[in-house]
Amino acid sequence: MDYQPVSSSTVAAVGYDDTTSTLGVTFIRAGVYHYHGVPRAIFDGLLTASSVGSYFDAHVKKAGYPYSKVG
Repeated sequence: MDYQPVSSSTVAAVGYDDTTSTLGVTFIRAGVYHYHGVPRAIFDGLLTASSVGSYFDAHVKKAGYPYSKVG
C-alpha cells in the first residue's frame, strides 16, 4: 500500500488498497492501522478534507469499520 502524507496534527499519512478496500492510516503517536471494508470515496475524502482528523473521526472511526494495528 502506498501512503500519501497529509497535513494533520494526528495523522501523518494515509493509503488505500483498492483490491481489499483497506484504508491504511499512519498516526503520528499511535502507529499504523488498517481499516477494512472502507469505500474508496472515504480515502479520497481524507486527501481533500480541510481537517483530516475530524473527517477521519466522523467517516471512519464513528462508522465502526473493523480495524487492526499493523505497526
